[in-house]
Amino acid sequence: MKIEPARLSAPSCFIIPPMLSFETLIRFAVFTLGLLAVILTLSSAIATFVLPRAARSQLNRIVFGLLRRVIGFLLRFAKSYNRRDSIMAYYGPLGMLLLLPAWYLLILLGYAAMYWALGAGDLFDVFRLSGSSLFTLGFELSKTPVVTALAFSEAMLGLMLVGLLIAYLPTMYSAFARREQVVNLLEVRAGSPPSALEMLLRFHRNHGLDKLSDYWKTWEAWFADVEESHTTLPALIFFRSPRAENSWVTAAGTVLDAASITLSSIEIPYEVSAALCIRAGFLAFRRIANYFDLPTPQDPHYPSTQICVARHEFDEVLDQLTAAGLPVKADREQAWKDFAGWRVNYDRALILLCGLVMAPPATWSSDRLSPFVLPPLMIFNKRKLLEKQENL
Repeated sequence: MKIEPARLSAPSCFIIPPMLSFETLIRFAVFTLGLLAVILTLSSAIATFVLPRAARSQLNRIVFGLLRRVIGFLLRFAKSYNRRDSIMAYYGPLGMLLLLPAWYLLILLGYAAMYWALGAGDLFDVFRLSGSSLFTLGFELSKTPVVTALAFSEAMLGLMLVGLLIAYLPTMYSAFARREQVVNLLEVRAGSPPSALEMLLRFHRNHGLDKLSDYWKTWEAWFADVEESHTTLPALIFFRSPRAENSWVTAAGTVLDAASITLSSIEIPYEVSAALCIRAGFLAFRRIANYFDLPTPQDPHYPSTQICVARHEFDEVLDQLTAAGLPVKADREQAWKDFAGWRVNYDRALILLCGLVMAPPATWSSDRLSPFVLPPLMIFNKRKLLEKQENL
């Protein structure tokens, strides 16, 4: 009799599981995509409302970017600056309000995808369940424990987003009020629209140039506050001043130019508070510009990096200061080099921020805007954006 060799069976740990069905793989992929949509939406909300530092959100960038393009189309029909300003005044607040429905829509779709993957019903049923849970309406229920747990989590997220937005608005408007109080006070000292020349002339007539040191300290603190609030609450940069002719960007540029002229061209004892004010100003401008991916030089030096103010404009200002009795330095050439050396630190960021917020006309800032290129909705190659801006 022929004896067959024994057949060895593989250990159970090496048994190959049966292939998953195509439908199971599809449901797993849909569940994963839905979960990612919810997680990314929550990260956007946390970056906007909770995180106490500058954090980028691609979703916020898309919402504000699309709205800005719609606003830009409407601006083509505005015949005057006041009309354009009235339209732009809605941009910041409307963008903030649109974030909430954008988040709700993504959470609705994300949870609907997860419900469908878990077999909670057809497309219509899962959308009804997701909408009922998100808006806490309660007209659609599930008897499955896993789906019920997801529905509870969705309802919780919906309530949290509304609560965060309600708590967020007072913080934003408090920062806005602090910013605008100092901007409005500048009109008394620098005119409307503000100019560095008028500011120095009025200080010379009314207070004396020795009082400038206290004013530089006020603006140094203002720049620190604006840098913190306008990067952690980035929508604030688009909140416009109550009066069309005022802008936080042009007001800041005026003070920086006045400090630069004082340090470079006025024959008074060196005031370190003016230098600190300029440093606080260009750091604030640079960091806000970086947040919005505006291409600004990070370590500029004159004359390798030029400025937007021409030499003859600078000389005209010094002539008017001399005529008014201010002690202007005799060496105009050195004064120009020193002024340009200070101005180059904030020149590019000032001009680009004026274009971004569509600032009203003001001397040495928004009066020399080149055609502004909006940052793309999604940044893939910042170098190309820099080259595009530099060529304008």
